[in-house]
Formats: sequence, C-alpha cells, structure tokens
Amino acid sequence: MAGSQKAKGKKEQAKGRAKEAIGRAVGNERMEAEGRMEGARGDARQAKEKGKDTLKH
Repeated sequence: MAGSQKAKGKKEQAKGRAKEAIGRAVGNERMEAEGRMEGARGDARQAKEKGKDTLKH
C-alpha cells in the first residue's frame, strides 16, 4: 500500500510541475496556481509516506 501511495505522490508532483509550467507559458495564472497546489499535495503525500517508513524501521 505504501508503495502505491508513494507513486501517487510522485505522479501528483510531476503533474503539478507540468501544469504550472504550461500555465506560465500560456499566461494562465489559474492553471499555474493549480499546478503549484497539486505539486504541494504530492509533496505532502511523499512526506507522510516517508514519515510512516521512518516509524516502521
């Protein structure tokens, strides 16, 4: 389960970075903000899973 959550976090981070870059390129502030938010969500998911791994070992 933890592996799939880590992968989901990585996917959210990548998707957020891409969305932010596209928003910046076309001048769409809303898309850029959504990308930042999605990237932050991925960062939080990754941090949560790393914390769980630390407690397990």
